[in-house]
Amino acid sequence: MLQKKDIVVFDFDGTLSASDSNWEFFKYCFKHSLRPWLFLPYVILGIIAIKFNRDSIWGREKMRRFITAEMVKNFSQNVIKLHKKNRFGWAKEQVAKEKSAGNKVLLISASPDYLIPELVKDMKFDAVMCSKMDKENPWKCEFLCLGKNKVIAMDNWAHEHKYIPNVVRAYSDSKFDMPIMEIAKEQVWIDAKTGLRK
Repeated sequence: MLQKKDIVVFDFDGTLSASDSNWEFFKYCFKHSLRPWLFLPYVILGIIAIKFNRDSIWGREKMRRFITAEMVKNFSQNVIKLHKKNRFGWAKEQVAKEKSAGNKVLLISASPDYLIPELVKDMKFDAVMCSKMDKENPWKCEFLCLGKNKVIAMDNWAHEHKYIPNVVRAYSDSKFDMPIMEIAKEQVWIDAKTGLRK
């Protein structure tokens, strides 16, 4: 039997944390490895493709083409440690407050699975959903958790737990999250630079 469940959804980058974890990983790679510089034409080509089509898997894979499993292993923990310092001061407390109100609290992010789960591990979300990358070739995207795919990810999670999701509130900084913001009873828009509510 399906049970109706109140759900609160948080985006991560720009919503709970300043700057973008994916770009922070990129910058770290460029500072600590020659390989990204050798793949710079691919990176530029991917950025151009995404500029014209934000949902472009092809563009995202081209942009990430330099990333290897070894780089993820060697660099991700350092990036996570540095990026945790960018979290907005209210973030962890607000997640706890939403949970204490009896809501299921989900984090749904477009950033990759080699960053997001560890970045938010201490925040105790009921579920963390993010873009799924190929483990052997982490530049390959198996599922891009962006836009309408965030709704799909939430619905799949709810179906698996036999819930009918009732999104009471959603937090985001970006218009690209409109598909999930539109189904929320309350939309909380965050300024990505200040962390303050718009």
